[in-house]
Amino acid sequence: MHSPSNISPQSGSLLISKPFLQDENFVRSVVLLCENNELGSFGLVLNKLSIFKLDELLEDCELLDKEVYVGGPVEQNTLHFIYQGEKQLENSISLGETLWWGGSFSELLEKNKLGLINMTDYRFFIGYSGWESGQLKEELTENTWIVCDNAQVKNIFKSEPDDLWRVILKNMGGDFQVLANYPIDPRLN
Repeated sequence: MHSPSNISPQSGSLLISKPFLQDENFVRSVVLLCENNELGSFGLVLNKLSIFKLDELLEDCELLDKEVYVGGPVEQNTLHFIYQGEKQLENSISLGETLWWGGSFSELLEKNKLGLINMTDYRFFIGYSGWESGQLKEELTENTWIVCDNAQVKNIFKSEPDDLWRVILKNMGGDFQVLANYPIDPRLN
């Protein structure tokens, strides 16, 4: 467990919302931190499905039936994606050994047409989660987030969205396993 005063999550870290966080955008959320520097932070909520499929958002999209997640409340007219495995696209940014953020979308469409990629390795998002300079550090000091630096990539892609928050906490072990079972509304216990 990190002490808030010396936390500086890196690209690829997960931010897990504390069970009592009531912000409707981040209740029981797991955020993949894609960028964190002195200018601010950028992340994608991994476990909030949108009501859209990719082909409903993009014309001429051959990724027809792919679900889309809500990456966060900021600029929900933007599309972002991550994928697992080897680097497959130009300009993808490494978020760890086998996790990648973004890249050439036209290259993705072309490689999909040719059957060169497995779409189960990809996850798409509308919008993102953003923090201004110093804002995330302040939230960490206020104990809003738990930082997980060594999450297993397979959990991100194989866990059901409703289970991901609990799965990540359980895998962290110790006191986090207890938090994983924390009721959504403790007054109903």
